[in-house]
Amino acid sequence: IGFLFFSPSFFWIAQPLYHYAVQAENVTVLEGGTAQISCRLQNYDGSIVVIQNPRRQTLFFNGTRALKDDRFQMVLFTQRLVRITLTNVSVSDEGGYFCQLYTDSTHHQVATLSVLVPPETPTVEVKQEAVEGGEAELTCVSPRSKPAATLRWMRKGREIAGVVSLQDNGKTFSVSSTIRIPVERKDDGAALSCEAFHPALNGQKRIRHYRLDVYFAPTVRIVPPAGILREGDSLTLTCSVTGNPLPRNTQWSKINDTLPERAEISGTTLQISRLSQSHNGTYLCQAQNDYGRAADHYTLLVYGDLPTHTICLSCSSSDPGAVVETHSAVPYAVIGGVLALLVFTVICVLIVTIWCSVRQKGSYLTHEASGLDEHGEVQEAFLNGNDASQGKKEYLL
Repeated sequence: IGFLFFSPSFFWIAQPLYHYAVQAENVTVLEGGTAQISCRLQNYDGSIVVIQNPRRQTLFFNGTRALKDDRFQMVLFTQRLVRITLTNVSVSDEGGYFCQLYTDSTHHQVATLSVLVPPETPTVEVKQEAVEGGEAELTCVSPRSKPAATLRWMRKGREIAGVVSLQDNGKTFSVSSTIRIPVERKDDGAALSCEAFHPALNGQKRIRHYRLDVYFAPTVRIVPPAGILREGDSLTLTCSVTGNPLPRNTQWSKINDTLPERAEISGTTLQISRLSQSHNGTYLCQAQNDYGRAADHYTLLVYGDLPTHTICLSCSSSDPGAVVETHSAVPYAVIGGVLALLVFTVICVLIVTIWCSVRQKGSYLTHEASGLDEHGEVQEAFLNGNDASQGKKEYLL
């Protein structure tokens, strides 16, 4: 179709005028997903359409495959829309894809393919072992993401500030967050978590849970038997051991002597059948790990014909020689009775002493009064001129 223009001086016929145009759409896809790359055409007259990858290699020429890569498929070719798909997308496929329309002049648009790499569940690396009284150094690592993931340490619902490190691996990023926290024995088994956030997760997060492993020296405690032991009874001692790592073996021994022939050891338990006075002594349970050692003592006293009492002096420490606590099975009722008798005797003695003191004081006062009367008689006799021949009397003044 032409257009005819008239002018006073000349005239000409315009050739058909077509506006050739091509439009491309940017695409964002997750790694491993499928991308759709579309080219929209306007006023297409059957000219050549070429689609090229970011390296300017021709993928399709008018709907015909030009590059041998089965991941690319032509799914639509019309006068208005050309669309290809790319499966199993990787970050190496990222870049600009060219939609070109060849007419008298070349028209092209670039469709930018962006690939997101969501982080996997992060890992936790122990940089410094957690030993009682020291510090634990833990690093949370997200080895690969695009863009870089955001890491956060949490404990009991509270964030623990960490030192973040970012490494550029070219197309992807490696992110780590390191924390240092003081630890005690009570922190063993404490729950921590490292959380990774990323735009590709749509508000979700990847979480790595971690339980704190605190190493500490063992503690040892001998559990004494209940009740009073007598000759002929059996003795059972159980050694309760804690520690991290837990000591594999516990050692039973008798101080300054060997264990009795009838002693049997089963794990952490020591048993002695048919007790006698020859079994008297101090028994020792010891345990050790890489961070220290501990022991507990049990002293056994068995009496012969008297009512049998068992006295346990048990101590626990990091060194077998230190006494920490004492267990005693002495019959307290007998001791109480003796003390009550002593108190009663003291009270009786005090009563008798006070009574005697009061009585002696009264007798002294009576004699003093009698002496005053006799003194009066002497004065009266002297005044009356009585002769001494009438009789001699002695008076105590």
